[in-house]
Amino acid sequence: MDPLFSEGLDLSVVLIVLFKVVLTFAFLMVAVMFMVWFERKLISDMQNRTGPNRACLWGLLQTLADGIKLFFKEDSKPDQADLTVFKLAPYLSLVPAFLTFAIVPVAGNFMDGGDGTITIFGHTTYAQLADPPIGILLALAMSSVAVYGVMLAGWSSGSKYPLLGSVRASAQMVSYEAALGLSVATIVLLAGSLSTHTIVSTQSNYQWNLWAAGFVPFVIFLIASTAELNRPPFDLVEAEQELVGGFHTEYSSIRFALFFLAEFMNTVTMSAIIVTLFFGGPTGPILFGPEWLWPPIWFFAKLGAFLFVFVWFRATLPRFRYDQLMDLGWKLLIPLALGWLLLIGAFRIARDQDWNLAVVLGIAVVVLLIAASLLNGAIGAARRRREEEETEAFS
Repeated sequence: MDPLFSEGLDLSVVLIVLFKVVLTFAFLMVAVMFMVWFERKLISDMQNRTGPNRACLWGLLQTLADGIKLFFKEDSKPDQADLTVFKLAPYLSLVPAFLTFAIVPVAGNFMDGGDGTITIFGHTTYAQLADPPIGILLALAMSSVAVYGVMLAGWSSGSKYPLLGSVRASAQMVSYEAALGLSVATIVLLAGSLSTHTIVSTQSNYQWNLWAAGFVPFVIFLIASTAELNRPPFDLVEAEQELVGGFHTEYSSIRFALFFLAEFMNTVTMSAIIVTLFFGGPTGPILFGPEWLWPPIWFFAKLGAFLFVFVWFRATLPRFRYDQLMDLGWKLLIPLALGWLLLIGAFRIARDQDWNLAVVLGIAVVVLLIAASLLNGAIGAARRRREEEETEAFS
C-alpha cells in the first residue's frame, strides 16, 4: 500500500494525488507528441527521407501543428451511424491507456534494499499514481477494455470496411490476450504479487525478470503486446490496402485525433509495462549527484529503447497474412507460454519441497516434449485434411 495513505486522508494528501494525476497526464501528452515525431523522423531516416522539418527545430512541433489542424476540421458523421456509440468509441480507446500507466513506477531508488519511495511536499509516497494490490490484473483488464473502443467504432460507423476492421480487432486481441496473460503469470509467480511496486522491488540489484524467467516470457510478451497494440507487422485491423483505413475510416476531426492519440499512448504505456515487468522499472546504478535523479533517467532510457523497437518493427517487417497471425498466436505462442509457466511452476515447487531439481527438470522436459509432439501431430493432421478437402473441391 502507498505510504501516502497510511496517515489518513486529509487536504494535503488529496492535493498530492491531484498533482500526480496532472503530472501523469501531462507526461503522457508530451510523450505521445514526442513519440509521433520520433516515429516519423526515424522512419524517414531509415528510408533516406527528410521527415518533419518545418515546425520548430527538427520539426519537433509538427505533431502539435497536426493536432491543431485536426481540431478545426469538420466533424462528419455517417448517415447510417449509431451516433451515441460512434461518439463514445474514441474515449473507450483513450481512457484505458491512461489508467494503465497510472500503476507504473517511474522513479524511486530500489537498489541496495531501497523501498522505492520519494518525498513530495514532506509526504512519503510511491512514484506512481496508484499501487493497487491487483495492479497487473488491472493492466490486463484495461487492455481488454480497449478493444471495445475499436470494436464499437467499427460497428457503429454503418460501413462495411470499419466493420471488417473491428471484427479483425476482436479476433486478434482475443487470440493474443491469452499468450499475454500467461507470460505475465510467469512473472507474477516469480514475484509472488500482482502489485507493480512489489514486482519492481523484487528485481533490485539487476535481478531482472528478463533472465530470472528465462527470456521466453519476455519474447512472448513483446510479440503479443505488438499484436495487442495493432502495430506492424500485426496491423491487419487498419490494413490500408484492404480496408481503406480500418475501423476509423469514417472518423474525422477531433475524434480521429483521439484514436490517433490512443494508439500512440497505448504504445508508450505498453513499453512502460514491459520495462516494469522485465527490466526492473527505474532500477539502475546511482552514478553521481543526488540519489533521486538517476531512477527516472534509467526508466525513461529503457522506455525510449522499447519505443525505438516498436518503430523498428514498423520500418523493417512486412505485414502478416491473417492466417499467419492466427497460427502464430494459437499454435505457437499460447502453447509455449503455457508450457513455460508449468516449467517455472514445477521448479518453484521442487525448490520449496527440496526435491531433486535434475529429476524434476528431466520429467518436465519429457512431458513438454510429448505435449509438443502431440500438438504438432494434431496441427499436421488438420492441415493435411484441409488440403485434401481443397483438392476435392477444385477437382
